[in-house]
Amino acid sequence: MFEFFRKYNKIVMGVLFVLIIPSFVLFGVDRYQGDQKGEKVARVDGHDITRPEWDMQHRNEVDRIRRQSPNVDPALLDSDAARYATLERMVRDRVLAAAAAKTNMSVSDDRLSAIFASDPSLKAFVVTKDGKSEFDRAAFAMATGGQTPEQYMAAYGAGLATQQVLGGVTGTAFATPAQVQAMFNIVLDRREVQIARFKPADFTSKVTVNDADIEAYYKDHAAQFQAPEQASVEYLVLDLDAAKKNISVSEADLKSYYEQNSARFGTPEERRASHILITAPPSAPKAERDAARAKAEQLLAEVKKAPTTFAAVARKNSQDPGSAEKGGDLDFVSRGAMVKPFEDAMFALKKGEISNIVETEFGYHIIKLDDIKPGVVQPFEQARAAIENEVRGQQATQEFAKAAEAFTDAVYQQPDSLQPAADKLKLTIRKASDVARTPAPGATGALASANFLKALFAPDTLERKHNTEAIEIGPNQLASGRIAQYAPARTVPLAEVKDKVRTQLVAEKAAALAKADGEAKLAAWRSNAAGATLAPPVTLSRIDPQSQPPSIVEAALRADATQLPALAGVDLGADGYAVLRIVKSLGRTAPSADAAKQESEQFAQAVAAAENLAYYNVLKARYKAEILVPRPDLNQVANR
Repeated sequence: MFEFFRKYNKIVMGVLFVLIIPSFVLFGVDRYQGDQKGEKVARVDGHDITRPEWDMQHRNEVDRIRRQSPNVDPALLDSDAARYATLERMVRDRVLAAAAAKTNMSVSDDRLSAIFASDPSLKAFVVTKDGKSEFDRAAFAMATGGQTPEQYMAAYGAGLATQQVLGGVTGTAFATPAQVQAMFNIVLDRREVQIARFKPADFTSKVTVNDADIEAYYKDHAAQFQAPEQASVEYLVLDLDAAKKNISVSEADLKSYYEQNSARFGTPEERRASHILITAPPSAPKAERDAARAKAEQLLAEVKKAPTTFAAVARKNSQDPGSAEKGGDLDFVSRGAMVKPFEDAMFALKKGEISNIVETEFGYHIIKLDDIKPGVVQPFEQARAAIENEVRGQQATQEFAKAAEAFTDAVYQQPDSLQPAADKLKLTIRKASDVARTPAPGATGALASANFLKALFAPDTLERKHNTEAIEIGPNQLASGRIAQYAPARTVPLAEVKDKVRTQLVAEKAAALAKADGEAKLAAWRSNAAGATLAPPVTLSRIDPQSQPPSIVEAALRADATQLPALAGVDLGADGYAVLRIVKSLGRTAPSADAAKQESEQFAQAVAAAENLAYYNVLKARYKAEILVPRPDLNQVANR
């Protein structure tokens, strides 16, 4: 059943694509736009969105994505289409915020406080000082990208308010059984089909071409035989690792850091204990907890009297399923592995000692300390390299900010060479050949950055072979480059590609012959169905295409079910031609009650999404929302 729904969901989402609200995925990388500060890029309800605001939102979203997915492909974050998606999201948020404000939708402070009080993810940031609970603001800011608790709460409340704008539409969406049945009948319909394929490879031997044909084809398709422009480039990359090299750390600083953090450079003390647990949840009635404690007291007296029986008593009486059968053995653990009351008692014991009753959230424990593995502190000389790396790492962010300013000035002040910047910041000039305007498959670092390559091939950089400005290619990563040699795009001479032209021409002519033969057979078989030579029947559906091309599946399912059996032809382009005999419609397999319910819910969700999108478009018009920058060419994006 699970596998059925997995396949089924893909098909439903494909068929109902037009009903689904765009996801507005947030990607992108902030750019240097010194000449465009203040440029208006969108407008909502009379208020402008400027390029700096767009850049800042874009940077925040990219930082968030990188924190959550450090291995994300930089090329996905570095595109005009991704930046445009960020702007679309900003416009959407402001449209909904305007609608919420104009209709007086808000969330009370009491409700917000209740939500936050019950949110377990926020409890990690609460600390107690002088008997009062408050947020650890530094930790909170680090986890939320610099936000204060007040800013986070305000943004959360605003989000809840805007959800109310579309909530009424979502909550009233429904689907009738007839609508659901009609939609899923289309999605899950099955047809029994016989297929005859006419493949170009079967006609290749019938194709003859001469030099004149090849030359004519080459001239008519010259754009297909071009060598792309390429360049040999030099570039510098400034990152945190490079910034670390310029940090000076004294021996005294390293030793002081070691003394303050010596426990971290070695192995902590570990202890091996066994325990007997009598469970008693805090929510249990008092009588039940009292009985559990009395049982624990009885067992404590028993093992105190005969310590060597501890394991046997644990096997028989302990209610911890993970350790009881092992005589209560918990193996070696260090501090932080156990709940605090248990840990405090365990680390207070001497080897062989048995604790008194220890109460935790799990119940009542009796602990016996079996062994101690002392902690080992690594000598300074052995830890020196790690200490130096940590100290440099702590100072690297601040040093990077200084180095970034120097880097930006250096590549600008002497635009015809990267050497001064390299010398000043102790960087290595890197070189690459055959570099194009778009990232090559598998490219990494600066050469994977569309923004960096765009700057490299900008007119001033290309014609004068000047340095690019400092381009951000990732978090705490700047790059600058220059073109050393450049070869423009050119048409490759026929002599160099003659074999490729011949192969392409023969394939094209063979496909035409296959199509002509298929069309002729289709006409003949329509006149004389008995003379048709087709493969044995197969059952095709959109969720089970039997490895057939989508065009064949669609042709089979679009045939009029009242006029079957019927013949149809399908042009497969470079793959030739196919003749289908659609024998009969098998309909869909009747769904189980659970599957029918799932279908109804899915369709209702799709309807709600469509209605949300329609209502959002109404709000966009009402609040005169418009984006003032052009949408990227998605075809160019896809071809990258």
